[in-house]
Amino acid sequence: MTNDVDTLATALYATTDDMLKEHPDLAPWRPPVGITPRLSDAELVTLATMQAILGYTSEAKWLRHARAHLRHLFPYLPQQPGYNKRLRKAAALMRSVNRILAATTSVWSDDVWVVDSTPMECGRSRETVKRCSDLAGWAEYGYCASHSRFFWGLRLHLVCTLQGLPIAFALTGAKADERETLLGLLAAECELLRERPRQTLIGDKNYFGRSFERQLSEHGVQLLRPARSGWPRSGRRPRGGGFRCRSGLWSRSSGAPFGSEPALHRSASSLGGPGHCRGRPFGPLGGTARPRRAERPGKGPVGPARTSRDLDNPRPGLGLCRQWPGYGPRS
Repeated sequence: MTNDVDTLATALYATTDDMLKEHPDLAPWRPPVGITPRLSDAELVTLATMQAILGYTSEAKWLRHARAHLRHLFPYLPQQPGYNKRLRKAAALMRSVNRILAATTSVWSDDVWVVDSTPMECGRSRETVKRCSDLAGWAEYGYCASHSRFFWGLRLHLVCTLQGLPIAFALTGAKADERETLLGLLAAECELLRERPRQTLIGDKNYFGRSFERQLSEHGVQLLRPARSGWPRSGRRPRGGGFRCRSGLWSRSSGAPFGSEPALHRSASSLGGPGHCRGRPFGPLGGTARPRRAERPGKGPVGPARTSRDLDNPRPGLGLCRQWPGYGPRS
């Protein structure tokens, strides 16, 4: 591994040029008779990839940097308007090359994915919305829960590995449902799941619903997400865990807790019901449990304890974790 820019540019150019020779259909269409572009498609892809790797968000700044430091690698560098037009025309080529390059990495076959969405704000005031006429029909008004404010723009949905390698993405309106967008991504990229029959997907609390989880199971995807605080306390609960915790414990769509399952079940049975924890499983890791609390006739165990006297914890109030009422460990 080397961080030499010249070596990186040479490797990218050689890989892209060989790829275009093997798959000439990836290149943008051009008439058989005409002027040959002075900047080849392989050089364009190499230039654009290096711009993204080196972190240049401005095309004008990147071209000035390339003229000052990479002139010996690129005999011809276009001006910013011509460079932008070539990139727009070669958008399909860039996607195909990036996918092929990503598939050659070692993290492409990772069996754990992360999915999330982020707002892409295009305007906030009414006057700004009126000026952005080119985005009419695409941008919408939406709400950003992390910033607690409304915005006008788009929303980027991304599926990536734990190392940050993008797998699939979609750009939708601000009001698009995250669950429907994810199902659409998986349907459009069906070959990804065909190669990974037991893929694990980690998402936030917005990726919930019985029908949604059932459709993911049909695709062979196992969902991991935090337990929602608004779940009903009554009704049928899945077997094998079902903890709610504000300290970071996860619950699986199948009902099994994420982490050391035997330790969770053993410690929960030692408590005999709800109690406090310090962001860790019950039992030896979370403190010493007191004997099982008394039950009221016909009403089951007494409600969740909210004081530190239920556990010999010298530092109370570091996290509330309780089990579902009337639910015991897996038999």
